[in-house]
Amino acid sequence: MSVVKELIRTEENGKLSFGDYTLSEKTKKEDFQYEGDLMKVKTYKDITRLEKNGLVLYESVPGTSVNDFKETEDGVNFAVEGPGDAQITLGLAEDTSYNVFVAGKEIGMMKTNLGGKLAISVELAGMGETEVKVVKA
Repeated sequence: MSVVKELIRTEENGKLSFGDYTLSEKTKKEDFQYEGDLMKVKTYKDITRLEKNGLVLYESVPGTSVNDFKETEDGVNFAVEGPGDAQITLGLAEDTSYNVFVAGKEIGMMKTNLGGKLAISVELAGMGETEVKVVKA
């Protein structure tokens, strides 16, 4: 896996890839059409943020690269890579419990707040690509 030099793209499998944590200055791409929605990505070394129709769908601190991002009614799954450990915030359904899996291991059940935000920490340093799966409980 590598950074997404075009900032955001649709893969042949229909999933999204986005983010370039190697950039030293914030770069963004707006009005990217994906499955009838407008996507916006902002990315650089300190943060990667994906918005769907103006709402945060994914945010990481520091910046990351994400491949094969897929959102469903039951949650999200994606592969993430970055230069160091990351704090990832996902925009999901409000006040809902989710089972969270990182690198194939269940890390537990977590509940979103009233705004639908779910925050997880992912160890990325030296790990390469790490799979993350979040599924409604």
